[in-house]
Amino acid sequence: MGMSVTISEATDTDAEQILKLQYLCYQSEAELYGDYSIEPLTQTLVSIKAELAEGSVLVARLGEEVVASVRGTVDAAGTARIGKLIVHPRMQRHGLGGRLLDAIERRLGEGGTAQRFELFTGHRSESNLQLYRKHGYAPVRTRRVDDRLTVVTLSKDAEAGAYVTSA
Repeated sequence: MGMSVTISEATDTDAEQILKLQYLCYQSEAELYGDYSIEPLTQTLVSIKAELAEGSVLVARLGEEVVASVRGTVDAAGTARIGKLIVHPRMQRHGLGGRLLDAIERRLGEGGTAQRFELFTGHRSESNLQLYRKHGYAPVRTRRVDDRLTVVTLSKDAEAGAYVTSA
């Protein structure tokens, strides 16, 4: 008998599982860019707990296990910044990242708060770029960090609505 994945708001008790999952998920990014000092790999448990208190953090659970997570905040100008969308490697390529992205957009857009959604990824992170484009995001700027990394920022208007599957 299989279990279904449920998405809900994270609680303070999820912080340690989120941190461990984040560390696992960002190994491939660190390898891709040859940099194991990236912030997701050095973030502390205290810092994650602060993010839980400050913004919206969603988790996807398979039973009691946190298998995916995403974070977001909305600034005073109405820009919703989405970050650290992570999915356990064994759960990838099954649509869970897209479900979480849709869920955080809905959460941040409640009450018309978010006017626009914005997120970023590295220029070599092709699967991330593909997922974001599929969900209506378009590149709006790039910033060269060093010889190994250029950060690509993507955005879409909140009016673009939720992702609709096309034939």
